[in-house]
Amino acid sequence: MTAAGGHALVTGGSSGIGRAIAVALVDAGWRVTILGRSPEKLEAARIERPDLFALACDVGDEAAVGRAVAEAIERNGTIAVLVNCAGVARTASFEKSDPRMWEELWRTNVMGAVHATRAVLPGMRQLPSARIINIASTASLKGYAYTSVYAATKHALLGLTRSLALELAGTSITANAICPGYTDTDIIRDSIATIVARTGRSETEARATFTGTNPQGRLIEPDEVAGTALWLLSDAARSVTGQAIVVAGGEIM
Repeated sequence: MTAAGGHALVTGGSSGIGRAIAVALVDAGWRVTILGRSPEKLEAARIERPDLFALACDVGDEAAVGRAVAEAIERNGTIAVLVNCAGVARTASFEKSDPRMWEELWRTNVMGAVHATRAVLPGMRQLPSARIINIASTASLKGYAYTSVYAATKHALLGLTRSLALELAGTSITANAICPGYTDTDIIRDSIATIVARTGRSETEARATFTGTNPQGRLIEPDEVAGTALWLLSDAARSVTGQAIVVAGGEIM
């Protein structure tokens, strides 16, 4: 499929990986709507790229997602590409992961994707081709200590992706997951700062906590994930569906 002025919706599009994907889509010729919860981050994204249509929306709220999708369609037309990137990460041992944490992460990481996908699918079915891309994680494919809640939600997101791909296999809609390793975003930078503050380790030592899982010894860059998303939109990827595409420097093979 080609952009040709088509409409792409990116949840969690005001920062990090979502913002990188949104900018890459605009550069490729798409009309792009981004959803996010932070008015400040949405405004910063609008200032950087005035051609982004930004809407405040909590993806865990089904009614709010429905309203945002309707407004996006009214502005930019039927949505041909959905990128579910909104997500929340928390770390805690399983025994310290209380029900509120489980509910918070499940609400955004899983139900956010469910709400957005349900809202856009009827329109997608009317198009010659469409794409659903879920931004999952290496935590969709393996466990990490102190991330039981996050890993469970990301495993669920991958399961949703694979089942959806089979249900849509008879249509022109594909559904795939991109599974990045630790990526150089505000979440990781904040985590490094927290480790430094709590342990007294140097920033280099704290950073190694994350780069050490990657055989290439580095963090993934958001534009690498964005490039993978753009490839999934290409005609060359029209038979790629239900896949977990790992972008992690060889961490998972």
